[in-house]
Amino acid sequence: MPEAGDVVLPMPCDGSMVFRKVHIPMAGPLDDYPISIGQDSAEWGYVEQSRPAFIAGSFTSSGSEKSRYYLLAKYEMTQLQYRALTDESCPTPSNKLRLPVVAISWLDALQASDKYNLWLRQHAAGKLPREDGALGFVRLPTEIEWEFAARGGLEVGTAEFRDGRYPMVEGLNGHEWFAGSQSANGQLQLSGLLKPNPLGLHDILGNADEMIFEPFRLNKLDRQHGQAGGYVVRGGNYLTAQGEMRTALRKEEPYYNAQGQVKNKTTGLRLALVSPTLTSRERVASIESSWKKLGSGTEDATKDKGTVQALEALASGVEDQALKDQLKSLENQLRASNQQQEEARDQAIRASLNLGAFLCTKMLDDGQYLDFLQKNYDLNCAAGEQDPSCPMRK
Repeated sequence: MPEAGDVVLPMPCDGSMVFRKVHIPMAGPLDDYPISIGQDSAEWGYVEQSRPAFIAGSFTSSGSEKSRYYLLAKYEMTQLQYRALTDESCPTPSNKLRLPVVAISWLDALQASDKYNLWLRQHAAGKLPREDGALGFVRLPTEIEWEFAARGGLEVGTAEFRDGRYPMVEGLNGHEWFAGSQSANGQLQLSGLLKPNPLGLHDILGNADEMIFEPFRLNKLDRQHGQAGGYVVRGGNYLTAQGEMRTALRKEEPYYNAQGQVKNKTTGLRLALVSPTLTSRERVASIESSWKKLGSGTEDATKDKGTVQALEALASGVEDQALKDQLKSLENQLRASNQQQEEARDQAIRASLNLGAFLCTKMLDDGQYLDFLQKNYDLNCAAGEQDPSCPMRK
């Protein structure tokens, strides 16, 4: 039976695929949410060094929620689901086919996604979420989409989000498959047997590596390197050592080797469900209007024009084209600088609110602990026969 929050889409051969919503606390189509991905590590810094990133949702949340969301498959794609999309006839269900599909190429994954998109539009278009009237579609997730969800998204605190792994109530053994006799024991495991992460995603680390949509790039401290290589795989697999299991783990796989397309026995996939960005003329007009306001300082301007508006007015009155171009370039630089300052201010406000929430929670916990100590003291020390430790505990 579907659990609360599950979004179920039908598949060929009477199958289904379950997705989970990943909420982003931003409502506008041009709004995005600042996060930090990767981790600080001298050993793997050139691959995994933490860097700033931004994420946004595809679909507008219903009701009074001012947020957007995208969806990520609850489980890694199984062999049964893959064969239902790619075989000429429906496969016979079995426990073996519940294993994640592996040993397929990145192009095979794209073709399976394409077949699923076409099937949904022909047989279940009404089940697909829409954004501004445009149908959603499935594809491989981006690195930022994958890592934000793998870390627990908004379901975890700021400190937990930055940890090497999401909070695991039952320990790593109870949540993810990894190398060793106490876990996967060198074998691919059935999907969904262990506990999920805070967003309800199963096997997001371990079991099978998961293909990512975009190509691999090295890290240059706070940004990615300019060379695009093979494709990215994330999450680790059933041969990954326990000590190596981390959310920031990322590797490069080539699209091709000497024999042809690369097909790795430890690599599978998990689909994302998203929407197009420019969905209608009205949406384009809204985005254009929002873009023109970025870094303009119009929010702080009162009676006087802001500096950006003053530069714009000055440039419009200049006839010399070279000077006009220089003024326009200066205006764009100022807008970009203003936008960075506004985003930094918003991040500082958000950090202060998170700190306040943490301190309030800590005060509540400390108060409950002190109440417990006081009750324990009254119980043991208020009676006629006092515990020998009472003077010290007073």
